[in-house]
Amino acid sequence: MARPETTPAIQDYLAAIFDLESSARPVIGARLARHMKVSRPSITDAVRRMQREGYVRLGAKHEVRLTPKGRGIAETMARRHRLIERWLTDVLGIDWAGAHDEAHRLEHAISPVVEERLAALLGMPSTCPHGNPIPGMPAAAQHAHLSLAEATPGQALAVDRITEEGEADRQLLKFLWDNGLRPGTALTVTEVAPYAGTITLSLDGRSVTIGLAAAAKIWVYERSEGASTAPSGASAHPSEASPRTGLRWRPRSQVRGPAI
Repeated sequence: MARPETTPAIQDYLAAIFDLESSARPVIGARLARHMKVSRPSITDAVRRMQREGYVRLGAKHEVRLTPKGRGIAETMARRHRLIERWLTDVLGIDWAGAHDEAHRLEHAISPVVEERLAALLGMPSTCPHGNPIPGMPAAAQHAHLSLAEATPGQALAVDRITEEGEADRQLLKFLWDNGLRPGTALTVTEVAPYAGTITLSLDGRSVTIGLAAAAKIWVYERSEGASTAPSGASAHPSEASPRTGLRWRPRSQVRGPAI
């Protein structure tokens, strides 16, 4: 993919719009501001500039939509970010939260040559470590997913992906990394407590409780008994040492996760 012909700031806005589109909810200014942690006036100014330059257009309800020109740049940035995350976690052994931050810094600097060599080095992975598809890579297996917040007690599930809004939540990323909740992880819902705003899961003999708002940022799918849940390019068994890094994840018997 060619190097984007625009500023890093505009690249960030376009990539954020692309990320938010994956949830199938309209991308409006307020949502974009929350995701990027910037003010509403800053978003308004940026959207106007991107409209003038032909990167986005506004829908009838003021939703922000990428034009073909804007989408091309956004896909390039998403591809680079997700490839770098995969390299940082799989090869260098950096945790999810750290990898996300480092990838954001590096994605603007790599050349198309390095991008392609990195993809080849990693074996042309289908997804980033969080399960989100990498543009231009072979498609990963598709599942009929639902939000973990929509799950019911007794459901046997597997993690499909962490949404892009979930990726932007550093506290959530750290919790998921520490507790092995990664794409392919098998789990069973043991309790849903709407009055407390929590959902409790059983995985690998452990009990993990997480807030429903945080659970809404995790996509899961129903699994068949005995079926493999290992995703392409990621370990489904985080308790095992990584064959590339030798790093080992240490479980805790019972934990409570982010409520947000």
